[in-house]
Parts: sequence; C-alpha cells; structure tokens
Amino acid sequence: MNGVFSRGALYGLLAGAAGTLVMTLGERLEQRFTGRPDSQVPARTLERLTGRPEPSRGTGPAMHVGQGVLLGAVRGVMSCAGLRGPWASAMFGVVRLTSDQILEKATGVGAPPWTWPRRELAVDLAHKAVYAFATGLVSDLLAARHGPGPGLRHAELLPGRHEDVGPLPRPRRAPGG
Repeated sequence: MNGVFSRGALYGLLAGAAGTLVMTLGERLEQRFTGRPDSQVPARTLERLTGRPEPSRGTGPAMHVGQGVLLGAVRGVMSCAGLRGPWASAMFGVVRLTSDQILEKATGVGAPPWTWPRRELAVDLAHKAVYAFATGLVSDLLAARHGPGPGLRHAELLPGRHEDVGPLPRPRRAPGG
C-alpha cells in the first residue's frame, strides 16, 4: 500500500507540473484572443500566506506553479489507488477548485465564485478543467505501468458496491520488511 502513496505522490508531482504547463499555455492562448490580463489573485494570496507586504514580480507565477504541482500529488495517489480516467479527473477538478477557494477566502483575497461575473467564472472553470484532465492523463499513464491498482483490482472481483465483497487480501510482506 505504501507504493500507492509514495509512488502516487511522485507521479502526481510530475503530472501536476505537466498539467500546470498545459493550463498555462491554454491561458496564454485565451488571453491573446480575449485581451484578459493576468490575474493578481494568486500573487495576493501567496503574499498573504507568507506575510510579505507587497507581491514581487515572480509571486503570481510561483503560486500558480507551486499549487498546480503540489496538488498533482493528490491526483497521482488517486491514479495509483485505481481512480483513473475522466471520472477521476472530474473529481480532481473539484479538488483543484476547492484548494483555490480555501486559500483565497481564508486570506481574504477573493469573493466566492458564485458572486463572480459569469464570463470570469466560465474562464476559470475551463482552465481548471484543462489542468485537471491534463494532470489526470499524465498521472494515469504513469500509474498504469504498475497495473490496475487496488481499487480497480477490487472492481474486477465484482463491479459496483456490494456488502458481500470484502477487501482485497493484504499484500504479503517480504521477510524482514
């Protein structure tokens, strides 16, 4: 089981970096067409989290990349546990959005998304979906190299939720391990 968490976290960090890159490229492309400026919310959030008086030039990108990479670890663990594919990526998209909202609201930087202008909300949701699905794709590909994962192996016993299907047998430990 340790491999699910340790390997998953490592794969997720890599996948989170890839997902952040894809999201950033999509944002740049969208901004070129719409003329929308960069958001200052990530910089202001990191400023509040670190206690810095003024955001420096690299604060926004640092928050953007750091949060995307670190949250990727969650998606990597999901993949290694057997939560893969579009459903898992959609679940992870909610995690990504929730992380943003917790940090922004706890620091007093932003208003809840249901109060935003609809166009701004749509753009943010679209970019976070790109991140979630790109991160998921990379994470799932990396995890697939080690087989289906415990969740998918359990589903092979009998698909769905059934009270009479117990957990998988515990993995055997190596002698001295």
